[in-house]
This record gives sequence, structure tokens and C-alpha cells, in this order.
Amino acid sequence: MTARRIVLIQGHPDSTEPHLCHALAAAYTAGAQEAGHIVRIVKVAELDFPLLGSQQAWEEDPLPAGLKQAQADIRWAEHIVLFFPLCLGDMPALLKGFLEQVARPGFAFEHEAGRATFTKKGLTGRSARVVVTMGMPAMVYRWYFRAHSIKSLERNILGFIGITPVHTTLIGMVGDFKANDGSRWLSKLRRLGQSAK
Repeated sequence: MTARRIVLIQGHPDSTEPHLCHALAAAYTAGAQEAGHIVRIVKVAELDFPLLGSQQAWEEDPLPAGLKQAQADIRWAEHIVLFFPLCLGDMPALLKGFLEQVARPGFAFEHEAGRATFTKKGLTGRSARVVVTMGMPAMVYRWYFRAHSIKSLERNILGFIGITPVHTTLIGMVGDFKANDGSRWLSKLRRLGQSAK
């Protein structure tokens, strides 16, 4: 298997202690490195950046210095893996703010005559996996709530800037995990890392 360049984006908003998202990302990283893939890690909760307040700021303000390496890592990668817990039915606000900042014109889209050209996607040729933990059963989220926020992320953010295909791993009932449940998911993420999927 050809080695792939992978960037892991850890979107858990709490960096003060380890959570399941951190353990899952570590398992994926271990599997990927065992298979010879090259992995870079972006920890959103440890980055320093403001939230964007207007379209003008998004189009014209410079990228915050604290995000330049993260943006470079995304450009470098062939495969992007996002980890986050479901918060109020969606990704954490901090992760959404991060994506708004890095997906700027001139990076996520071509930028011509001072305007974003949304038909010219800047990150084509990359694939992604989205790994989401949640308290509810994953089947309820997928079928009753129709995984609306994940579909929005896939269609309106990742797909819109050229990242495809996007695969999802939904992990439900995390508050009721038994020891073997955690081990099973860690093993699965390790295998996904080995195959760079």
C-alpha cells in the first residue's frame, strides 16, 4: 500500500483532559503509522484564533497567525480525519469557528478580482472521514434525525470545497460504554488508520 499523507483534526473543545475522541484519534494515528502513513495532528482546542464576525472579515482579513500551520497541514494532506463530539445536535462551536477561519477564499476556493470563485474548489483530490461521538444511539441520530449536521458538514463544507469522498463513523451511547465497547471501537479506528480510510 502506498503511504498517504493524513491530517487528523481533533475537534473536541476540551483540551484539559483526555476524552473518548482523543483515544479514538490516538488509535487511528497508531494504526496509520504502523502501516507507514504520515500523520500530522491539529488540536483545535489548543489553537489561538478569534471567531469571524462578518463576510467581509472572512474575505479580506488575514488568516490568524495561530492557524497558518493548520491550513498548511490541510493543504499538505491527501486524507483528512475529523473527530468531535456531537454538541446540541451539531459540531462544537469551536470547531465550526475553526473551519470558517481556515476555509478562506484563496485556500478553499479560488480568489479572483478580490472575490471568492465558488465554482473553483481549492481542495479537490482529498478524501475525508468524520468520526462523531454522541450520547444517543447512533441509529436514532442517523435515521430519526437523519444525521442532519453530518450531512451539512459533508455537503455544505467538505464537498463544497472539493473534499470527496467523505465517510462517517458514528459512535453512540458513549455514556453507557462497557469496557469491551471501548476496546472494540479503538480496534476499529486502528484498522481504519492502517488502511488510511
